[in-house]
Amino acid sequence: MLEYLVTTWWVWVLLIFFFTSLYTVNQGYIAVIVMFGKYRRIARPGLNMKIPILETVFKKVSIQNRSVELEFQAVTADQANVYFKSMLLYSVQNSEEQTIKNVAFKFIADKDLMQALVRTIEGNIRSFVATKKQAEVLGLRREIVQYVKVEVDHSLEEWGYHLQDLQINDITFDKVILDSMSKVVASNNLKAAAENEGQALLITKTKGAEADGNAIKIAAEAEREAARLRGQGVALFRKEVAAGMTEAAEQMKQANLDTNVILFSMWTEAVKNFAEYGKGNIIFLDGSPDGMENTMKQIMALMVKQAGDTGLKKPV
Repeated sequence: MLEYLVTTWWVWVLLIFFFTSLYTVNQGYIAVIVMFGKYRRIARPGLNMKIPILETVFKKVSIQNRSVELEFQAVTADQANVYFKSMLLYSVQNSEEQTIKNVAFKFIADKDLMQALVRTIEGNIRSFVATKKQAEVLGLRREIVQYVKVEVDHSLEEWGYHLQDLQINDITFDKVILDSMSKVVASNNLKAAAENEGQALLITKTKGAEADGNAIKIAAEAEREAARLRGQGVALFRKEVAAGMTEAAEQMKQANLDTNVILFSMWTEAVKNFAEYGKGNIIFLDGSPDGMENTMKQIMALMVKQAGDTGLKKPV
């Protein structure tokens, strides 16, 4: 057996060299191969071969996305402290050979890359915030992200990386500033509420006044129409009374009767209506025949006077 091993030593050497030349690269990684410290090539995921002893795997570069959380402070143009909490998402730019070489040889270790990346992002955000006032910062999340991407992408490309996303999760201020901002918001809300209440009250009063005016207008129109109808009714009543009295007088004349009986009948009917519909009102009235005669004379005299005044001619 020993003699067999001695005679076949070269076979064992070849087997050792063969198996030591094999290596695997996991999915999501790219291996960088060097010979005597000098870059040779890159190896893709899967089973690969290298020259034993001469070639070595220098580094396995991950092409997967990476994330890191950042917490830092910035100062605004009006000297207010702003505290940021953000999440950074980045990755290797692509799987090209030159890109992988940059990633592998630009930094000694990943911690050096991380430190440079974090400090670059913080510096750009601080420089942007330093030009803004504290009241503007809360509404500038999108602008801050866009500014950082534009400024940082160029440096990351030289390192072989690409900034996928930057999310600013929280922006806070000192407690004194937060309290003052809360008071400003509360006062603005109260002011807006008062303005809205005033507008609502004005609208309510305006609509109420318009409704009252329309009601008065409608009532006036109704009263005018009612007065017109009452006047037409009274005129029609008088016309009918006059026609009835004329017809009765003609009949009495034909029968050789005294027409004063008609007046007496009307007088007694009037006294009856006063008593029936007076509703407690006091009316002093002489109900005797003499009283009737005096009243009729006064009415006739008044009518004659009015007729005489109407017939007078105006002086030229």
